Amino acid sequence: MADEKDFVEDGAPVIEIEDADGNTYLYEEEMILPVDGEQYAILVGIHDDEEDAGSACGCGCEDGDEDVIVAKILTNAHGEEEYVEPTEEEFERFQAAYDELVEESEED
Repeated sequence: MADEKDFVEDGAPVIEIEDADGNTYLYEEEMILPVDGEQYAILVGIHDDEEDAGSACGCGCEDGDEDVIVAKILTNAHGEEEYVEPTEEEFERFQAAYDELVEESEED
């Protein structure tokens, strides 16, 4: 699913993601959420409005929808972080932890 962190823009890590067809997209790491001893990142797509205007990248940005994905962060054999698509079960655990976090913040 993803490469390691490529560079930092405005203090936020920017991740380059490659899809199954070999297309690459940039995502800003919005938040890291630990769940059951594993790390998950909420990634928000970075789009150049001029380049992406009317594009069919499949992320929904052409419809004005926000391009957000969740990635599990692993450390590879070289000690570098890799971002991978979570399994359905991992995503459900992430979603439950995220919902709990949102609920707690709304109570404050």
